[in-house]
Amino acid sequence: MAFLNSNYLKLKGGYLFPEISRRVREFCDSCPDVCLIRCGIGDVTESLPLAACAAFHRAVDELGSGKAFRGYGPEQGYRFLRHAIVENDYRSRGIRLDEDEIFISDGSKCDCANILDIFGDQNRIAIADPVYPVYVDTNVMAGHTGAVDALGMRYEGLVYLPCTEANGFIPDIPTKPVDLIYLCCPNNPTGAAATYQQLAIWVEYAVRHRAIIFFDAAYEAFITDSTLPHSIYEIPGAKKCAVEFRSFSKNGGFTGVRCAFTVLPKELEADTGTGECKALHPLWNRRFSTKFNGVGYAVQRAAEALYSSAGKVQVHELVSHYMGNARILREALHSSQLAVFGGVNAPYIWVRGPHGVSSWQAFDHILKEANIVVTPGSGFGKHGEGYFRVSAFGSRLNALEAAQRFKSLKW
Repeated sequence: MAFLNSNYLKLKGGYLFPEISRRVREFCDSCPDVCLIRCGIGDVTESLPLAACAAFHRAVDELGSGKAFRGYGPEQGYRFLRHAIVENDYRSRGIRLDEDEIFISDGSKCDCANILDIFGDQNRIAIADPVYPVYVDTNVMAGHTGAVDALGMRYEGLVYLPCTEANGFIPDIPTKPVDLIYLCCPNNPTGAAATYQQLAIWVEYAVRHRAIIFFDAAYEAFITDSTLPHSIYEIPGAKKCAVEFRSFSKNGGFTGVRCAFTVLPKELEADTGTGECKALHPLWNRRFSTKFNGVGYAVQRAAEALYSSAGKVQVHELVSHYMGNARILREALHSSQLAVFGGVNAPYIWVRGPHGVSSWQAFDHILKEANIVVTPGSGFGKHGEGYFRVSAFGSRLNALEAAQRFKSLKW
């Protein structure tokens, strides 16, 4: 008889976004003529930058040529893209990285899960609350947790770091030692972005305790405050304690194209369990070579084009479009007398609902009365209860219409 991975049976009944889809589908079936505005899942809506499209076409033409055809590429990514990333995202900010410390993948979501392959089961894992659900669920799948509690909110074995209004939604250092730390900055869902000083405290903690930070910077392009860091490697010592995840999904509109990258410095080490330390770079490299065949050549050429002169202008325009939506939605929600956070350095607005209204109650009320899809905050963790997330990804017309509906919404 074949045996399944019983860790999957510990997962909560429905992943957040499928449950949202189920409720929206039921509502649409009962009200087929309603004009629904989706401010829930953070999927992009605008066209790909023209520079990326042109690069796609050129690459496809190359692949159609007998002289320029390519088969398998390097699993870790083509040098041209790794070079563009290092020069534009890191060396331009004074960060020294080698090109082979960049690993090209098909998504940060995948990387945040796959990185667990090179870490042992004995690690104590700290996860911010609220935060992106994939961090929790992938650790459950990997067998790093016990059972979920009676409320279906927390798993045994994880250390949860509260992100609340009191700490500006930036998690405080844990009161007990941990080994692996997930930080999402700018944060999904709260939109909070850490300062240099706040990240420096985390780096100092990680170096002192020989812990490793998983730093998800998928939304760094949306930071508008010039005083905030875009990479954890802007903090001295971070290359000894941090892995950074980035994506082209939102800044380049690549959610359907799929391209991202992980930075894993050669200085990064972990304990073998016998007191000996080993570098993680060769292990991650081996994992890539064994379990991944690389991102397609045409996709990587399109990603490279985002760093061209024209591509940078078009990416800026794309980011500005979504942040313009965020401003419109944030102002509308403010006017409705709700407590509103985020939407300044990230394309997400975090809203505290009326007193006594749960996250799912707020979701259902907004869906039925305003015909807008949002994301219930409780889906991101215990400390998300009572809040909901509004995504700024959408057309300007939809943002303007959603703003009017939010202003008219009665609780």
